[in-house]
Amino acid sequence: MINPSASGWIDKFFIKQKLSEQTVSETEESFYQKLRNTGFIYGHIISFDTTFPIESKGWFKEEISKIALLNALYSIFCLTNKENDSAKFIEQANVFYNQMHPQGFNLFKKILPKNTASLTLEKIIDERVQTNENIINKNFSHLVTNALLFIDVLAFRQYLIHGAIPEKYLKKIEETIVNIVTLALKIKTNKTQYDDLLIKLFEASIRYSKFSKNTDLTLEALQLEYFTNELEKKYLVDIAGMALWSDGVIENNEAYFLHTLARTFSISEEFVEHSIISTDGFIAKHKKEIPYFNYSNPVKHFYDQTTQSVITLISRNKTRLIKEIVQSKELMLLLAYSTRRDLDEKEKKKVKKQLLDICKTIPSLTIFLFPGGSLLLPILIKFIPTLLPSAFNENLDNDD
Repeated sequence: MINPSASGWIDKFFIKQKLSEQTVSETEESFYQKLRNTGFIYGHIISFDTTFPIESKGWFKEEISKIALLNALYSIFCLTNKENDSAKFIEQANVFYNQMHPQGFNLFKKILPKNTASLTLEKIIDERVQTNENIINKNFSHLVTNALLFIDVLAFRQYLIHGAIPEKYLKKIEETIVNIVTLALKIKTNKTQYDDLLIKLFEASIRYSKFSKNTDLTLEALQLEYFTNELEKKYLVDIAGMALWSDGVIENNEAYFLHTLARTFSISEEFVEHSIISTDGFIAKHKKEIPYFNYSNPVKHFYDQTTQSVITLISRNKTRLIKEIVQSKELMLLLAYSTRRDLDEKEKKKVKKQLLDICKTIPSLTIFLFPGGSLLLPILIKFIPTLLPSAFNENLDNDD
């Protein structure tokens, strides 16, 4: 089983997928469609399309995103170079990310020279997929997402073709995406509460350019001829479609905008129709999980995401946690009481202290000791009784 949060997951990925034994046969069209189906294009990654299935039940979103990004980068490497040498891919990916190195991106200060090539790439990917799902470091006013993660894939393709990332490529594609989204929202028939949030989402995601509002913006002024590859063109059309979807309906003038954009790129009408259907299907199905659609109530969104994260952490450490709790008779009694009545302040302090002592002994649970970790303890306390053996309450009754 692959664990994207433990060192060595990239090497294990390539061993399990046996990719070196396979021939390179994918097309740009099939590659793009796979990424769109997994949500990679929309910035909300729900899965990954690998040769051999990977069990990801209970994974954090960052963990799914790590595998998805690695898989996408490797696929574009195979597609562009017509080879499947995983060692060469890892080497090229590291050089590529060193070239990206945006201002203020301090990742490379964290990478130690003694790391192997695959471990270095693991650290890079870990930094690239960080989202606002982090269990402690939440910021209600700042939406940070993976909305522009596909830019990494497009830029990697450019690097593989030219031996370097073309000058200003990253800045140009980011500015074009934000401008297209802005234009799309301007022509929308029905304005919604999500429109400004969507702009903020892209503002928060750009890394290589500064966001500036241009009131005189037009499609003709965007210099779209700069983008010549089908993947770039399709991505820009899909991003515009996503922006237009936020009210759940694509009106005639909005569809006209998408078709006009596609004609500028010499993209077929059929692609636009399929883009509208695909975007509608994906967002309608996953709307409740996509952060910016739920950001109107940030406190509720924070609580829901945090609760799920705590449950995942506890489930992964269930065996050891139960063992530690069972060894503390007083804690067992107090937890049992908490299922029947509210604990008084003195009892709550005892539970908190003993649980924190236990968390100190389990590396994955030291997160509860960090600043802000105490805010998560009520969720932990509420969830723990469901983990304990079925005889839990019966034993308590025998002690009464």
